Amino acid sequence: MSHKRHKKNAPESVRVAVVTVSDTRTKEDDSSGRIIKETLAENGHRVVEYDVIRDDARMIREKIEHILSSDVDVIITNGGTGVSKRDVTVEALQGLIEKELPGFGELFRYLSYKQIGATAILSRAFAGVSKEKAVICLPGSKNAVALGMNFIVGELGHLVWEVRK
Repeated sequence: MSHKRHKKNAPESVRVAVVTVSDTRTKEDDSSGRIIKETLAENGHRVVEYDVIRDDARMIREKIEHILSSDVDVIITNGGTGVSKRDVTVEALQGLIEKELPGFGELFRYLSYKQIGATAILSRAFAGVSKEKAVICLPGSKNAVALGMNFIVGELGHLVWEVRK
């Protein structure tokens, strides 16, 4: 079956949980989370959960485990994907991911490279599947979030359809 036919069969709207990982942001000033939520809404998707949590591996893992047991199709995180000591989103979620989607990180870094050059190698943005839900982890910067959302938002329905098969 072609990708066009897959997209035709895919849901037009998916339920998404958005989690910002940051020691400095709050729900009131979370501009990256706002970009994610607005992009989803503009494209017909529903944000059913939103939270801002600290850069703490245990907290991140517990939050995502809780969401994985809820009625969502996609989890999008932002923040904690760099290489500093406080960037622990990747480590917190690695044991939860059943299937990785390496193409997501590869495409993200390629598109980032076109914008910011070799600094793109510092990103550990990734995506995967856990408990029949897509998990997408973006960096925390507004530009990185906008970049990632621009290419993933049109594929969310298709991704969810594939994950459910």
